[in-house]
Amino acid sequence: MTTEGYRPSNENGALGRDDLDDTFEQDLRNMLRDGPSLSDTMGGSLSPGDDGDHPRTAQASRVGSTNQAATVLPTSPTSGSKQPMQGIGFTPSPEDVAAAGGESTSAIAKAKFDTIKTWSISTYKCTRQMVQEKLGKASRTVDLQLEAQIEVLRDTQRKYANILKLSRALTNHFYQVVQTQRSLGDAFSELAQKSPELQEEFSYNAETQRSLCNNGETLLGALHFFTSSVSTLCNKTMEDTLMTIKNYEIARVEYDAYRADMESLALGPKDATTQAKLHESRVKYEKQKERFDKLRQDVAVKLKFLEENKVKVMHKQLLLFHNAISAYFSGNQTALDATLKQFNIRPKAAGEMSPSFLEQ
Repeated sequence: MTTEGYRPSNENGALGRDDLDDTFEQDLRNMLRDGPSLSDTMGGSLSPGDDGDHPRTAQASRVGSTNQAATVLPTSPTSGSKQPMQGIGFTPSPEDVAAAGGESTSAIAKAKFDTIKTWSISTYKCTRQMVQEKLGKASRTVDLQLEAQIEVLRDTQRKYANILKLSRALTNHFYQVVQTQRSLGDAFSELAQKSPELQEEFSYNAETQRSLCNNGETLLGALHFFTSSVSTLCNKTMEDTLMTIKNYEIARVEYDAYRADMESLALGPKDATTQAKLHESRVKYEKQKERFDKLRQDVAVKLKFLEENKVKVMHKQLLLFHNAISAYFSGNQTALDATLKQFNIRPKAAGEMSPSFLEQ
């Protein structure tokens, strides 16, 4: 439907064509200036019943013809119709937008489908490899020297975790002892003021408990430093190496799965289809082999540096633990203070708040 062939919608000709054209152009200018874009104004495609074949009332003819002309002008002008006004930008139709969006959505969906397909095939192959290894029907790649080092590391972590558990228990119990000694010293001091006949006895017992509390606080500083260092070594340094080992073991299973797949295809028929699959399998196998070799080298390097770091850290911490415990229980306050100074541990101040149960 175009403006050139437009006739009044009522049969009586209530509006002349020239008057209607002027009114249409004025309405179109107002609509484009004040309203939203043409696609928003359109509000959808024309229905089959809106092509002008059926009569309308005179009251609705102006609004209906204006909306229809606004819809038709940018998209289907005819040789005899009025051209769109200069300066009005073209707005793509909803069909064009939907088509472009459909192509983009289809490409994204295809990429996701390919990713899921690749992951599913790889997971299936790895699961099959692990099951067959447990059943003794598949071979696995083994580095005897590296496997022995990994097992030693896991055993070492378990033993260090036990040391950490026991040292924390000792620290917590000793903290309670120090708090009990502090309370006992305060009780002796109070009774020394209220019992003149036993003032001297209560007083030197109070001083003894205060001295034990001070030395106990110093020993607690050494114990906290020891447990913190062992915790870092066990739960962070060793755990980081074990995460690399976990990735290495996953890569080993993938490598063996693709290796078994390639060997199976190599024993098959020599037709063109099998050869093409064999070539594709060999490419994937080489990729997995490269990743596997890299992770194996990473594990070997991390194990070497971990061993050096473990010896250095534990040499210092075990010396601290021995000297602090020996000095405290022998009553050598000077040696105890010297031990903390040697390892740059700040003794806890007398008025400093004790750690909360969360910190402990």
